[in-house]
Amino acid sequence: MSSDDDRETPRPGWLGPWLKGFPALQPPLPLAEVAQRGWSLRGPELPLPLAVLRQSALAHNIAWMQSFARAQGVQLAPHGKTTMSPQLFGRQLEAGAWGLTFANVHQLRLGLAAGVRRALLANQLVSKADMAELLDLRRRHPGLEIAFFVDSLAQLDLLAEHWLVLGTDEKSLDVLIELGSSRCGVREHEPALDLARRLHAHPALRLRGLAFYEGLEVRGESEPDRALMLQWQARVERLLADIESEGLLDEDARPLWLSGGGSALFDLVAPVLAGPTKRLGLLRSGCYVCHDHGLYERLLKPIDQRMGVAASLRPALEVWTEVLSCPEPGLALLNAGRRDVSFDQGWPLPVWHLPQGSQRLAAPKDWTITGLNDQHAYLRWDPKTCAGAVVGERVALGPSHPCTTFDKWAWMAVVDEDDRVVDAITTQFS
Repeated sequence: MSSDDDRETPRPGWLGPWLKGFPALQPPLPLAEVAQRGWSLRGPELPLPLAVLRQSALAHNIAWMQSFARAQGVQLAPHGKTTMSPQLFGRQLEAGAWGLTFANVHQLRLGLAAGVRRALLANQLVSKADMAELLDLRRRHPGLEIAFFVDSLAQLDLLAEHWLVLGTDEKSLDVLIELGSSRCGVREHEPALDLARRLHAHPALRLRGLAFYEGLEVRGESEPDRALMLQWQARVERLLADIESEGLLDEDARPLWLSGGGSALFDLVAPVLAGPTKRLGLLRSGCYVCHDHGLYERLLKPIDQRMGVAASLRPALEVWTEVLSCPEPGLALLNAGRRDVSFDQGWPLPVWHLPQGSQRLAAPKDWTITGLNDQHAYLRWDPKTCAGAVVGERVALGPSHPCTTFDKWAWMAVVDEDDRVVDAITTQFS
């Protein structure tokens, strides 16, 4: 193989020219050596667009949320689908996270390879292939603690059929009954209690607790959100009381696991999860790790007000771009678009700009992104009242809803407050 071919060949644990945002003329390097290159967002080395994480905000968010969970008497099981980054999983676990949450068995497999040993599958498992893979993962990772969600008798019947076909002598798989109102989950009390009764005698499954997801109902207004969580608390406590009174939870399945979402309402979800010593509350917040500049920034304001803090979380994720063209007054075209930055929960916001030969400055408040194409962003301003961007200038965009920015990047640079690259992370969405 020629040296040129070798430069373009992906290698596990390495960064190289096969990755978007990596300097094309630089040789591949191990992830651990990124900081030694002396790269900077202010220098000429890094091609744009490039997704970056602010080191200080990242460290603050991980430590802050872990401290919050501890003070509330609950455990943190961050949702791994937000980042799917082994390096960020490691940081969260090192900070004290109980384990990680995943949306499917494939994500769980990647999490286990990164060192996760306790996990939630916050979704319904229904296929024989998924059940077989989950059993295989449990055999290959002794001591793994894992539970997934169930919400119907039809699902229980399917899994019982799979269990017989697989002919396994494995112990039962742990499950949480999911209560719901807007996505998956049992809608009414009696069907949920019937599920618990069936699980008590199920050949493949063991009831371990309850779960819910409140995120789609959050308003970002204190009074409606308080009322929402009081409703959830009443549903949870009523079902738990009936499960206990009928003896439907095996003694070896204690402590009971109770899990809620919490990304957009963690201060009101955590008290619902906390409870008696025989209860393990698991908060599944995911987006806290990097926060954002739009959706979660808006939802955090009433949380901070209720908690009496100035700013609990800080936005860490940015996508750096450069101005390609200024074809008319008040318009600049940036070289990042739908393939590079989230747009499912609002357009990204201009947060920084770097005029050539200057220091990083806050973007003018009148600058807005009004649209995205696959590879272009439309930056607009009023030329009568505001200075605009110029060709070649660098502009950093702050995503709204960070999850769908992570899955657009196989790696991200981690930078300090002087915009120097001090680390990097990888993602595993494919």
